[in-house]
Amino acid sequence: MLRYLILLIFCLGLINVCFGANKAKPVQHKAVLKIDTSTIKARSFDSTALKAYNKQSEFKYTEDESGPSLWSRFWRWFWHWLANLFSGTNGKKTGGLLSLFLVILEYILIAAAVAAVVLFIIKMIGVDVSNIFRKKASPIIMSYTESIENIHEIDFDTQIEKAVSLHNYRLAVRLLYLKCLKQLSDAALIQWQPEKSNSAYINELNNIDQRIDFKLLTRQFEYVWYGEFAIDNAIFKNINGAFQKFRII
Repeated sequence: MLRYLILLIFCLGLINVCFGANKAKPVQHKAVLKIDTSTIKARSFDSTALKAYNKQSEFKYTEDESGPSLWSRFWRWFWHWLANLFSGTNGKKTGGLLSLFLVILEYILIAAAVAAVVLFIIKMIGVDVSNIFRKKASPIIMSYTESIENIHEIDFDTQIEKAVSLHNYRLAVRLLYLKCLKQLSDAALIQWQPEKSNSAYINELNNIDQRIDFKLLTRQFEYVWYGEFAIDNAIFKNINGAFQKFRII
């Protein structure tokens, strides 16, 4: 049995050798060296263009070594000076008390800066800042409804004359100002609205001279009415003269 198995393996190996010999061998092509005959044109940098680019700030990639700004150096000096101010005679700082003071001072300065920004924004949107912190004027008995919605229904000349006869000069000044607003509105120089502030009306005037004069009248009115300044007949005559000189057209 073993002999037959060996004979079978020998025959299979012989067949494999015969068929393998009959297989076509791949043709190997001889390598051919190709020479690059293209012309090479040497290029160089344009020195004139390089100089032009060198003068442009966009092509200067240098680090800014100018150091801290003048503002930063000022605050650095200020804090250093303040710390030395509270130093002891032996050069040692007072410790916790100084640190607490510096922290409080820092927050005060930050709050002041924020308040300045807020006031600037309020001023830009036309809100009358001066009237925000003023106390309201004391109620005054009047013969007509004081509501500003009635600005086009008031007989100003009659009411001003009546207020002067009663020596109520503060009310007379208010009536002069309301009359001036009505005249500006009738002349289409301002767009009257009940919720507008006095500064908003000032900004609506296109004529510069007229705007300056009306601003002065507004300031006089606000000092008298909201500031509750007591005025006499002589002061009222000066204010009334200023209103009479104001030219609407």
